[in-house]
Amino acid sequence: MIIELTQFRVRAGAEERAAAWMDFLRANPKAFRETLEPEQMYVETILSEVRDGITYLYWYSVQGGDRASVQESQHWLDKKHLEFWRDVIDPDFPPQELTPQIHMTPERVEAAMKPLDGPQDSTPHPGRDT
Repeated sequence: MIIELTQFRVRAGAEERAAAWMDFLRANPKAFRETLEPEQMYVETILSEVRDGITYLYWYSVQGGDRASVQESQHWLDKKHLEFWRDVIDPDFPPQELTPQIHMTPERVEAAMKPLDGPQDSTPHPGRDT
């Protein structure tokens, strides 16, 4: 399992576009759920924070180790996601990766977070608790 929490800065002036994207995702759960299995995305949460007048987005995810990249996806929502990324995320601010220290879930939940078919990932990932 790969567990990530990454901070991204929103470009100055793109705050309304970021809010519109969150509204769009909330309004289209069927579409975003279609993208989750191919990416082995078991949990994806987007959080936001405004600090010193600057908006940051935080992506928290729990994924399988043999995940597909959003860049490889042909799904219309993922293409729209990449457009959003180019328009809204500040390229001058390197993503800030937070390091998981421990991951706690009940065994039954963790057992459910496996690909629908194919081999199970057992590869250790440095800096990520499995």
